[in-house]
Amino acid sequence: MFSLKGKVVLVTGGAGDIGSAIVRSCGALGAQVIIHYGRSKAKAEEHAAAIGKDKCKLISADFMKTEEILRLWKEALAWKGRVDVVINNAGTQLWGPIDADWETWTKTWAEQIQVNLMSQAHICREAVAHFKGRGGGILINLSSQVAHRGHSHPAGIGYAATKGAVKAMSQSIARAFARDNILVYIIAPGVTQGKMSDDFAARLPGGKEAVNKAVLMDEWVDPKNIGDIAAFLATGRAKHATGTTIDVTGASYVR
Repeated sequence: MFSLKGKVVLVTGGAGDIGSAIVRSCGALGAQVIIHYGRSKAKAEEHAAAIGKDKCKLISADFMKTEEILRLWKEALAWKGRVDVVINNAGTQLWGPIDADWETWTKTWAEQIQVNLMSQAHICREAVAHFKGRGGGILINLSSQVAHRGHSHPAGIGYAATKGAVKAMSQSIARAFARDNILVYIIAPGVTQGKMSDDFAARLPGGKEAVNKAVLMDEWVDPKNIGDIAAFLATGRAKHATGTTIDVTGASYVR
């Protein structure tokens, strides 16, 4: 049996569809979970109640503000005096096509770079310094299949760019700090059940039916599957897979 008993795990975006599944899976393996949330406090509280409020710490932070990202890390560290695993899941997908007005184009890029990339970069920076002082740790960063295959919608260019940057950043950290026993994994989901994929499908001609034609298992990825994979990686049992990108697409995209 795999266990996270005694491990302190920070999950960003812990109230979203994928984040919720990660929180629940880590909690089921006995982790003490720090649940970051933006606006969905009720959802975060629901997960804490399911896992056990004594095993959870809820922290709200607006990832559009760098100072709040750093505050999140400080509060996370203060809870138990350490963090063993960081799972960077927080993200947003905004629509900014090339033919949009300049304000829309620049605003969507800036927000996605800040939330999807810079928040992960800042937390990774703090976590690496912390892990080096403790003999190691684990980083799990959520990317996307669009990081290596590109986005299928022209309005999703900015989103794909940030997810590609997350992948490259994570691989670089894995290589740079392997000798420090800092393990890094990238999870790259495909079309996943939840609001983000619903919003994507709504923008396509043909809606969900159009998306389903490219989904080989005839079902969108279950967030719980992603949560279970993240929880397993958090155990440290896949040490020599550090730097790996794990595609969770139901074979819809195979490299």
